[in-house]
Amino acid sequence: MADSFRRYLFVSRYSLYSELILGCLQIQLGVICSVSIWTLSQAKLQAAQAHQAWKSPSELTERVTKVNSESAEQYSKLRTHRDVRPGVWISSTALASPPVSGELNFGDLEFSMPLPYQLKPTPILMAAPENFNPDLQLPPVLPEPPQNSSPPDSPPETSTEPGKPDAVLESIHTDYRYDTDNFGQTNLFFEPTVHFRLNNGNKIFFKTGFNFFEQRGVESITNFPLQVGWQGKIGQVTLQTAAGVDVFNRLPTAINLNAKVDVPISPPQVSSSGQLLSAVVLSGNLEQGPYKSNARTLDNQITAWRFGPDLYWQINRNTSLFSSLRLGSYNDGNSEVQSFTRLERKFGQFSLAANLFNWSFDRNLERTSGYFSPPDFLVYNAEVAWEGDIANFLRCRLAANLGRQRLKGETDNANTYQTRCTVKVSPNIEADLGYSFSNVRNQETGGSAYSGNSLTGQLRVKF
Repeated sequence: MADSFRRYLFVSRYSLYSELILGCLQIQLGVICSVSIWTLSQAKLQAAQAHQAWKSPSELTERVTKVNSESAEQYSKLRTHRDVRPGVWISSTALASPPVSGELNFGDLEFSMPLPYQLKPTPILMAAPENFNPDLQLPPVLPEPPQNSSPPDSPPETSTEPGKPDAVLESIHTDYRYDTDNFGQTNLFFEPTVHFRLNNGNKIFFKTGFNFFEQRGVESITNFPLQVGWQGKIGQVTLQTAAGVDVFNRLPTAINLNAKVDVPISPPQVSSSGQLLSAVVLSGNLEQGPYKSNARTLDNQITAWRFGPDLYWQINRNTSLFSSLRLGSYNDGNSEVQSFTRLERKFGQFSLAANLFNWSFDRNLERTSGYFSPPDFLVYNAEVAWEGDIANFLRCRLAANLGRQRLKGETDNANTYQTRCTVKVSPNIEADLGYSFSNVRNQETGGSAYSGNSLTGQLRVKF
């Protein structure tokens, strides 16, 4: 195992360096760098608390509106978020979201278009258009206003309350995802995550579950993920780390880990009503683990390292920009560069968005390793969406993406249709259920058309 890790870490000594450097020069990295420089010259950095909880934009809005007018004005220069959940419903769990509770909506974390890897409280490798969900990659949430402290001269208050426990059960999120396509591939993910809040405000979480992978010509594989994570704040920086193992029914146990760092580049601006007006958050991501693309990829014991930045920019109350860049290194010697950008504008309950996704590998190893590894894959589309309350307990979102995809120099239509509803069972219990259909490729099919279906859900219980 130790030799395998050395191989991952030092594979860049070969031709990978030149590949990754060229990838870094892509448009997305340029956007991130230019926005960061501009915001640093315009605003003072302010300390603030932000935590990542893979949630939907609607959850972010709920948190923001909980701040009353007076508090919003007083703390408008403090920090703010989003959530993995991921989540493309950047509006489904992160970067996007997959089952993996983990993924992404341009294609794991449920964006409007399928993309690679979902990222929720616990992420999943970003690699496969159907797994990348920008909706899952929202900005960080506004911190709760600090409690008023007693004047310096006041004597300390004595408390008769019993001591607080070291950790309190905060919530349980159970993620579900069922993916199928017209080429006999089936992936099932069922992953509950238990969240605890510590006395110092930090959080720890435990994730387990049951995953199942089936594919023509390959014996089915069952996976039991086990992971423990920590989330906290160090100065102005919000940090989340997690590590664990993946246990398989007929494969060796594999290690997984991930880390995410959120840094506010400009202080958030909040209206008197508590609505987020502007904010810029820069994130750094690192992921390693088995590549859960399909049964064949797991059967070949493919693992990958991925790292790169994310940028979330709330330009004004109705306009936002999300951009992501990932550089990857696989244990079969392959390497990748993946980028995604989404510009969204809201008009009341409606929204318009433009998505751009580019993915390129050093070598096409789909026949030998089993995963989609195009030398040059480009997807661009426009998204029209509606989201609103159908009843007091029911909120739904409908979205359609129409665009084009280019693979091996050939271009054809790239369309995705999505629906998702949130049911509020009680103040502490709510559930999401979503469905999407897409013809955006995640495997080479020759002259045959590709189509994939995804059924996703999440049950959230707060304590």
